[in-house]
Amino acid sequence: MRTANPRTIVIWSLVALVGALGWTVLALSRGEEVSAAWMVAAALGSYAIAYRFYARFIAYRVLKVDRTRATPAERLDNGIDYHPTDRRVLLGHHFAAIAGAGPLVGPVLAAQMGYLPGTIWIVAGVIFAGAVQDMVVLFFSTRRDGRSLGQMAREEIGPFGGAAALLAAFAIMIILLGVLALVVVNALAASPWGTFSIAMTIPIALLMGFYLRVLRPGRVAEVSLIGVGLLLLALVAGRWVAESSWAETFTLAPSTLVIWLVAYGFIASILPVWMLLAPRDYLSTFMKIGTIVLLAVGVVVALPTLRMDAVTGFASRGDGPVFAGSLFPFVFITIACGALSGFHSLISSGTTPKMIQKETQVRMIGYGSMLMESSVAVMALIAASIIDPGLYFAMNAPAGVIGTTVESASQVVSGWGYQISPDQLAAAARSVEESTLLSRTGGAPTLAVGVAEIFSTVTGDGLKAFWYHFAIMFEALFILTALDAGTRVGRFMLQDTLGNVYKPFRNVSWKPGLIITSAVVCGLWGYFLWVGVHEPLGGINQLFPIFGISNQLLAAVALAVCTTLLIKSGRLKWAWVTGVPLVWDAVVTLTASWQKVFSSDPRVGFFKQRQVFQDAIDRGEILPPAKSMDDMHTVVTNSTVDGVLSAVLALLIVVVIVDAARICVRHVRRPALTTLSEAPHVESRIVAPAGLFATPEEKEEERRATVGTAAPAD
Repeated sequence: MRTANPRTIVIWSLVALVGALGWTVLALSRGEEVSAAWMVAAALGSYAIAYRFYARFIAYRVLKVDRTRATPAERLDNGIDYHPTDRRVLLGHHFAAIAGAGPLVGPVLAAQMGYLPGTIWIVAGVIFAGAVQDMVVLFFSTRRDGRSLGQMAREEIGPFGGAAALLAAFAIMIILLGVLALVVVNALAASPWGTFSIAMTIPIALLMGFYLRVLRPGRVAEVSLIGVGLLLLALVAGRWVAESSWAETFTLAPSTLVIWLVAYGFIASILPVWMLLAPRDYLSTFMKIGTIVLLAVGVVVALPTLRMDAVTGFASRGDGPVFAGSLFPFVFITIACGALSGFHSLISSGTTPKMIQKETQVRMIGYGSMLMESSVAVMALIAASIIDPGLYFAMNAPAGVIGTTVESASQVVSGWGYQISPDQLAAAARSVEESTLLSRTGGAPTLAVGVAEIFSTVTGDGLKAFWYHFAIMFEALFILTALDAGTRVGRFMLQDTLGNVYKPFRNVSWKPGLIITSAVVCGLWGYFLWVGVHEPLGGINQLFPIFGISNQLLAAVALAVCTTLLIKSGRLKWAWVTGVPLVWDAVVTLTASWQKVFSSDPRVGFFKQRQVFQDAIDRGEILPPAKSMDDMHTVVTNSTVDGVLSAVLALLIVVVIVDAARICVRHVRRPALTTLSEAPHVESRIVAPAGLFATPEEKEEERRATVGTAAPAD
């Protein structure tokens, strides 16, 4: 056991002090102006302490990661799905794959409740729940040849609970992919700049993949410089294209974008991971992290004030215009991915465990990537909280509530206690070169306005429109990387499921199987996306209201599987590491599910909403958001489907948790009956650091391995 030296103690004491000071200012302010820099200090200080101490404790004391054990990437390397990947590239892939719409959009919407509840949940949730889930799932999947979450549930919990987990996980995955794709379509439609820049990341990624695989193997620094340089050129050229005669070529209709997205998803899910998926995700990570770091620097330099209340009145009343429902449980459901996300468990048991070089890297890739995503969520919450609250609510309230003119919007928003004049609303739209910002719901435009506000404070108001449109394009790139990896993971899940019936599907790189399952997965989410693009109230729009709940229900499945595996593998005393987050997530999510199904408030309860619209149909009335009687019938159908699906998914998760509890109790009482599906230990021949930067000991080990004199493993 190493003893910390005085210098280390002083450094970490200062980090803890900065974080504690940030939390103190945020918690104790009562009407004073609070700089957003304190939110950055609180978050970064907490992340640093958590990664250094809590994540290390879990990796080495709870999981007991083994650097001498070969991972499936090493043992089963086939150059298609299993491929040992440099930790830096894999970190980029994993982060890009998990960081979708959630950390950008969820916190923006949750700002309706104030900045303080969201900040607390984003930071505390990721440290004790989200990052823990991602790392533990990655570890156990790596020990099981990269098995999918549903298949691990089937093998470790049993056929009944496992079948429920498989069904729930796959259904939720299709919903999540459809929603992610819809956000991309909305962001890129009629945006030649975004479409061109994002399209160019594909050939750049292919070049990087072949560079690392064929031309200069292992030269990660070289390929990074080349990729970043080409990416920056593509971003600049995108604006040139948008202002040139080529603009029309890259101005695509939503239906055309759907076809291209489905085709891209299919191709990306069947090509070898080294060729397109991993390098493209790694490339996009530079832009993602670079933008977030620049935002943090912009906050520290500009010191913008948090203009949103710490806690708004909507938090207790539950009648907010952005989304209905009280702070508990809906702020936790709305933020979702920034703190805890079931989608991440699918990536951690999908592509990443088939590519990781060493077990010791699960801390950096699993826990570290989730901290990075949480920092994105914090910056999104800051962006929403520094703009005028009146503008925030005018942008995020539906037109049926605030009307379609700046005069009506100003009047309604002022009635909520947030004053903003019609002239101010019009000026805000002109400053970002938009005709209007009213009812730009969904969170993405609000985030873009906040990003433009931060950057323009540093660079000048003359560039505000540029930064706004840059942020819109940035969001589309952010989300698209989760779509391609998610499609591949959906293919793995379907292959694992079908493999229980027809054994050849168990080989995830079996070409007929991967083509068939990729086509099925793309066809399913592509269908919902196509209908959603052509029918404003249909397709994936129908399932959008259950996006947050389904994602959190999936997290409950992941945490239940993790807790079961901790207990079955002899780690009973550490079961609280995932057991406590499981209990919290189950209480929050099942409470939200109950309210969404049975609430008497039509803005919350699906069946109550169905009743209200059906009664209106019987009277011959048309209620917003419907614009015709056909729309009214569609709303009735949507409410029914959402209510039934919410109930069914909640029931499936309860089945998984109860069956997992049964297995855990049986193990404690009769451990001799327990069996584990863990792959046998095989000695690893790969030498690679555990963290982003190699320690002196790891450098020496790499040097000895290079000259062929590596010492035997301890």
